Amino acid sequence: MASDLHTHTIFSDGSFSPEELIAAAKKIGLSYLGITDHDTVDGIAHLYENGLYPNKSINIIPGIEFSASNPDHDIHIVGYNIDIYNGNLLDKLNDVIEARWTRFSEILDKLQSNGLSIKETDVLKIAGTSRSIGRSHIARALVRNGCFKTVREAFDKMLQKGKPAYVPRYLLELEEIIELIHRAGGTAVLAHPKLIGDDNLVEEICTNHHIDAIEAFYPKHTVEDTNLYIETAKKFNLLITGGSDFHGTTSRYVKDLGEFTIEDKFAEQFYIESTV
Repeated sequence: MASDLHTHTIFSDGSFSPEELIAAAKKIGLSYLGITDHDTVDGIAHLYENGLYPNKSINIIPGIEFSASNPDHDIHIVGYNIDIYNGNLLDKLNDVIEARWTRFSEILDKLQSNGLSIKETDVLKIAGTSRSIGRSHIARALVRNGCFKTVREAFDKMLQKGKPAYVPRYLLELEEIIELIHRAGGTAVLAHPKLIGDDNLVEEICTNHHIDAIEAFYPKHTVEDTNLYIETAKKFNLLITGGSDFHGTTSRYVKDLGEFTIEDKFAEQFYIESTV
């Protein structure tokens, strides 16, 4: 059997609702499914409040994905088995979401000042239920409005760092994220380490911070990368995990759920019966 512990829904920047994601996971026979939206647990809360989590036919691992503050590298931390109603976590997430909305307004101002036709409502139609508004939502709205042919072009010409509409976002410090996950009862995972772009930094994080696991299996990792991060996990006594980073859009690393999976033996280490 197979599992996927890194997926996203419409509550952040995915294109599947939580129900659609679960249905797709059931259809292809996944044993374990990690839902790890960016900066929000709203998708998991939605499932719980509608009687769909916990789920009898698939083992859902509640998660979240954070980006950590670093001037030179893109560091992401995934938290598994967090208490989605932890007060400290929710307070901090509200701060992050509020900062995202401020950034959203600033990016729109820059786009409009560069002569591009885009309004707040255009992006909100794309974002749907998501309170975690990001550049991907804005890029998709720009494509829908005919400003660019692809999301990649929108980023390359306007939204990425150094381009006219780029606005830096509020990010939590690495140690702050890890502590937040631990205080919410979760397991802190260093996500897609190859994308950090510096294996010395990966080793430093594993040495000096309280990481519990490393995402060794990932679509953009070569066999050599995966073996390196498995050895890193062994060296620092970390759990090994992995996932597809599925968003449900062709602009991501995998198009379809099930295209990239991990063995159940890795996933089952993170599964805890829900006490919510």
